[in-house]
Amino acid sequence: MTSTSNPRDLRAELETLTTEAFRPDLAEIDQLPTLDIARLMNGEDASVPGAVASRLPEISAAIDAIAERMARGGRLVYAGAGTAGRLGVLDASECPPTFNTEPDQVVGLIAGGPEAMVTSVEGAEDSGALARADLDALTLTPADTVVGISASGRTPYAIGAVEHARAQGALTVGLSCNPGSALAAAADHGIEIVVGPELLTGSTRLKAGTAQKLVLNMLSTITMIRLGKTYGNLMVDVRASNDKLRARSRRIAALATGAPDADIERALTEAGGEVKTAILILLADVDGPTATGLLSGAGGHLRAALKTAGD
Repeated sequence: MTSTSNPRDLRAELETLTTEAFRPDLAEIDQLPTLDIARLMNGEDASVPGAVASRLPEISAAIDAIAERMARGGRLVYAGAGTAGRLGVLDASECPPTFNTEPDQVVGLIAGGPEAMVTSVEGAEDSGALARADLDALTLTPADTVVGISASGRTPYAIGAVEHARAQGALTVGLSCNPGSALAAAADHGIEIVVGPELLTGSTRLKAGTAQKLVLNMLSTITMIRLGKTYGNLMVDVRASNDKLRARSRRIAALATGAPDADIERALTEAGGEVKTAILILLADVDGPTATGLLSGAGGHLRAALKTAGD
């Protein structure tokens, strides 16, 4: 899909979008006391989880499809422009420290490249060709998933990414905040979180951005749960890259095993700092190499490795 080149046509198109609708009831908002504006904004934000809840079946179906492909070595790729692109990059960047994923397992693409994270890159969002070039640099496979993100559901970069990925045989997800969007229609899995008009007309970093963040949280987090990156609700694949995360690693091992500190330190040392391996050492009473082998044989799932160790 290409962008609408005629400004008048584009204006008419925007006027049909729920996310761009004008709220006459808020036309005097700049005259209100700050506390009243804050209450209004908070009330608007409170409606977002309900809009997400109405699309949980679609979100869950997408997660199961993503997890199945990632279990085969596939990647999760987010593609968007502006706020949507930044949210994708944010979610992707949190996966290595949280779930010990490789840097190329969850990737965030933003129209205009890294520069666009902090500044507007003129015309980048209007280019489907740019999205195709960005994806071609990743050499997509049918095991990969590309999630196009766009509040309006009409952004050419996001639609171009989904269309190109689908043509390459990859799984595609279209996340938008308008009903009947071109983005959702272009994807295998369309997720439309309709949050309604914004407090500030067309400022889709507000409710639409919040909705997108909530859905992206679900896509990555629940996928990682399905992939065995957690044990219960403990982040057993956390990467201990700083003092806080090293302390968290010890706490996670303690919560999972109930072992004394000295045993936890010994197990973590034997496991090379890998929390999941250390937990298996303690719970199954095995050495480091054995624990590593058990986890490898169980595809990284700690519960399955524990079951194998106990058989």
